Amino acid sequence: MSFEKLWLPYAQMKTVPDPLRAVRTSGTTIHLDDGRALVDGIASWWTACHGYNHPHIGAAVSQQLSAMPHIMLGGLVHEPVERLTERLAAKLPGDLDYCFYSESGSIAVEVAMKMALQYWLNRGVGAKHQFLSFHSAYHGDSLGAMSICDPAEGMHSKFTGALLPQVNREFPDTARQLAELDEYLAENARTLAAVVVEPLVQAAGGFVFHSPESLRRMTELARRHDLLVVFDEIATGFGRTGSMFACEQATVTPDIITLSKALTGGTLPLAVTVARRHVFEAFLSNDFESALMHGPTYCGNPLACAAANASLDLFESEPRLAQVAVIESQLQAELAKCAALPGVSDVRVMGAIGVVELARAPNLAILRRMFVDCGVWIRPFGKTVYLMPALTIRSDDLSLLTQSIYSVLAEYLGN
Repeated sequence: MSFEKLWLPYAQMKTVPDPLRAVRTSGTTIHLDDGRALVDGIASWWTACHGYNHPHIGAAVSQQLSAMPHIMLGGLVHEPVERLTERLAAKLPGDLDYCFYSESGSIAVEVAMKMALQYWLNRGVGAKHQFLSFHSAYHGDSLGAMSICDPAEGMHSKFTGALLPQVNREFPDTARQLAELDEYLAENARTLAAVVVEPLVQAAGGFVFHSPESLRRMTELARRHDLLVVFDEIATGFGRTGSMFACEQATVTPDIITLSKALTGGTLPLAVTVARRHVFEAFLSNDFESALMHGPTYCGNPLACAAANASLDLFESEPRLAQVAVIESQLQAELAKCAALPGVSDVRVMGAIGVVELARAPNLAILRRMFVDCGVWIRPFGKTVYLMPALTIRSDDLSLLTQSIYSVLAEYLGN
């Protein structure tokens, strides 16, 4: 078997090292074809929140597969999507009740942007056609989502001329930044449809943390200037920051929220864009042109919805948030010593997220190989070495991950 015709993600195919071949997973471990086993420190891009191969999710998917793996959601409906919608609406804060399904986080963001634009169009306000996002933002790799990523520091800077022009500013963590944003919105809110933000943690943009109070102040300011508020919780949703959803810590309810990644427990692709009642009602009309004209082929796929329902079962029956609190304490205790290493600029932890930031970007290929040699799967990017493990990880496996970060960085930075 060869991967030569396989176009890998985020890889320069001319120089990319040969990928490792995974043959199976179990718990929080990836098993390779050469017999090695790696403790997974990033839960397959933050999806496998319950670990791999959880029998409850497997049984639900198997049962649904035999009954109805897929059916179009155009003109038809099915029990798994109805049940999932009711459960998400019950768990999300406020009146975030109206769920539109897609297959990936990036498309969930696209749908949120489309909802926000059409919300104003349906109300007869055509000038609100831009979005405000923040430095270090990352919202996906599709064209609309790319336009609201950080235009300078993000991976999409070369596409700037081809993307719709948006607004990107400092996140208002300080009184000065808040006052500057207030002044900007006073002058420009007429053309802005919504503000889009990753609440508490800007993940793929470098794991920048913000306080709940800063998030609350920003939300209040946006609403004061008549902007919709969109929270991208694709990375932060489902317990990752210590609460079921990050917005709960700020006690604010966005107008639209996007969820994916851990939604199905790392088993099947599924995403959802959830709107509050006033957003949904702006699309209700006798005029068909006011409808949301969007419809992914696998919208509300029954198989993925069955997995998501099973994942929610586990959040209700097993102590996930308590496990996150334990992981947070262990990460704080065991990563702290990394701060003393030369070349480390910061160590920070929030929930089940641990970050060691370097002063300069390292040779990522070398670091990744060193981590594999330690028996762990850790994928640093930019200047950050981070952990986002399964919420079910054992303390000894987590210690292997944190010790590997310390030992690898001590060796790498020392040389």
